[in-house]
Amino acid sequence: MGMRKAAPLDRFRFRKLLEMLEKKEGRGTELISVYIPPGKRVSEVMNDLRSEWGTASKIKSKTTRKNVQDALTKVMERLKLFKEIPETGLAIFAGNIAGDQPGVGRMETYVVIPPEPITTYYYRCEHRFVLEPLWELLRTEDAYGIVVIDAKETTIALAKGRRIEILKEVTSGVPGKHRAGGQSARRFERLREMALNEYYRRVGEHINELYLKIPNLKGIIFGGPGPTKNEFLERDLLHYELKDKVLTVVDTAYTGIEGVKEVVDRAKDFLEGLRYSEERRVVQEFLKHIGRDTGLATYGDREVMRELKSANVRVLLLSEGVEREWLRLRCRECEYMEERIIERGELEKFMEGLGNIVCPRCGKAAYEVVENKELLERLIEMADEVDARVEVISTETEEGEMLLKSFGGVAAILRHRTY
Repeated sequence: MGMRKAAPLDRFRFRKLLEMLEKKEGRGTELISVYIPPGKRVSEVMNDLRSEWGTASKIKSKTTRKNVQDALTKVMERLKLFKEIPETGLAIFAGNIAGDQPGVGRMETYVVIPPEPITTYYYRCEHRFVLEPLWELLRTEDAYGIVVIDAKETTIALAKGRRIEILKEVTSGVPGKHRAGGQSARRFERLREMALNEYYRRVGEHINELYLKIPNLKGIIFGGPGPTKNEFLERDLLHYELKDKVLTVVDTAYTGIEGVKEVVDRAKDFLEGLRYSEERRVVQEFLKHIGRDTGLATYGDREVMRELKSANVRVLLLSEGVEREWLRLRCRECEYMEERIIERGELEKFMEGLGNIVCPRCGKAAYEVVENKELLERLIEMADEVDARVEVISTETEEGEMLLKSFGGVAAILRHRTY
């Protein structure tokens, strides 16, 4: 639902919710997905859904007709709970989820308030829930500044995946290179240079004002036809924090919104590579500490948990591939508490044998599970409590694969030496 320090736990939970919804299937095209952007009136959406309910009455199959109309009724019931659409929009999913036995299912309804604004308004009836717009938000939390500039105009934009927001358009007022009749060439060039300097100054002020407000700005890409973009950058008009964020400069055929789209297309591979290089960098930093035995890195579930409890973790590295559960056990006889970490696939077997585990304090077999979470969620919670940076590492790179296979997918770069 960046979110990098913007709330890794919220991001993690949002991802898990989408993974759960992705597994849901209907018997036919009976699962309803409704996306409502911010600013849409609830009454208008209700009218559209009532209209869809009426249209569904024409479905030939009696069972499908009933399931679709029931799902639409559930969506409308949930929508009635909102006086207005939340500021990031709303997604509602409902439908008769197919069970293990043929013809057996149960009606399920889910309401999702996205972590970032959605722009689409639509209704879909498919055999699965339509989740791509929400996955897109998760993939593209990082924001990139796009500046397309030539001597006539500048467009300052923000790109998050496929979403492009135009923040400001600046016109130059700079005369063309052909001088008006009667002016000397030298005087014309002097006036043009003054106008160009003023234009560059204004553009620099707008860029600084707009981009410094964006907390998760990962970089800025400059584009445009001709040499103007390079000339602007040579003037040293960017705030020092933004100078370091300039990633690359690309040539475009257009200015304006078309130029911005061109930059996004041309820079796609570059940005994808950048995300992976960031992951590589942080894993390599961890490996360097391990290799040099600096005492500033550790790995393993219990070892990392111990350092988190001591508030000694600077960066928590977690692999997306980790599939373990964290359990808190309590002895009903003496209140002794214990933590266990087990593989997800072994959870059922563990629960069956729970009655045989003997409490080390009182010696009785009276354990019960009082808390059960995914290990990654528990670790992210602990990191939030001690203000440690969380990096969730994909398995797409060699370093990411090594983190999972060689170090169990849980590692930390520490604030202070452990010895």
